Amino acid sequence: MTERAEEGNTMAGTGPETLAAAFERQRGRLVAVAYRMLGSRADAEDAVQEAWLRLGRQDAEAIDNLAGWLTTVVGRICIDLLRARTAHPELSYEQRLPEFVVTEDDDEQPADEAVLAESVGLALLVVLDTLGPAERLAFVLHDMFAMPFDEIGRILDRSADAAKMLASRARRKVQGTPRPTDDRRRQWQVVDAFLAASRDGDFDGLLRVLDPDVRWTVHSSRGVAVRHGAAEVAERARLGGRTSVDASRALVNGEPGIVVRAPNGRLVGVMACTVAGGRIVEIVSVSDPARLATIDLPGGRDG
Repeated sequence: MTERAEEGNTMAGTGPETLAAAFERQRGRLVAVAYRMLGSRADAEDAVQEAWLRLGRQDAEAIDNLAGWLTTVVGRICIDLLRARTAHPELSYEQRLPEFVVTEDDDEQPADEAVLAESVGLALLVVLDTLGPAERLAFVLHDMFAMPFDEIGRILDRSADAAKMLASRARRKVQGTPRPTDDRRRQWQVVDAFLAASRDGDFDGLLRVLDPDVRWTVHSSRGVAVRHGAAEVAERARLGGRTSVDASRALVNGEPGIVVRAPNGRLVGVMACTVAGGRIVEIVSVSDPARLATIDLPGGRDG
């Protein structure tokens, strides 16, 4: 039995308070589904809230499987939102970038944030944003949440075979996305070594912790810049380490990352690092003040 079926097979005899409690038990997972679909925590929460409003207009006793019903509704809401984005080309790629979720590296974060962060690094979210709405839904629901293809097909008004083909096509596009392969302790060791070498201007030390094919994608107020290769990334990190900034550790979308502040405490950058095989293989960072202003940091937006 999948996680979606935890609520049982019937909502018969459900009163308003019981229904609300059952919905709250599903909220964290639904937000996680919607976040992977939409790349925005705010949009994900709005989608889940809309599902709650639609649930209120239904006869709960007629719903055989609340978890499955809610997943279907959230999936269709996300599909509509993604199609609306596609229909409005005035939205730039930068505006549709995944939201950065920054949390402390401890076990005290709320359960829904833990679900949200699990295995959903920024590099993957960026690639997911290149998929068509149907491809994205099929991949997210099947590969990340183990929903059967016949159920996915019903959400998309397609056959199970068509849903399977969509997921397969999406999987091929996602295949090259760097994924963490090291345990958390080892990941932090590598990121700490990267930080230390940057501060010391140690070019050789940076090369030792960077994968030869590392990619660093920077989202600044001037647009998106991509640096490829260990030498180019190491040189940029070495130069950045010479500036008067304070860099500290934080989890960024569930992966080891770095928060960078100016001497006056102002947030000037957030970086997410993907570590595999003892080296950093991907860095995604934001230095655009407008985007940084939307990021909630542990202890408050300005720390």
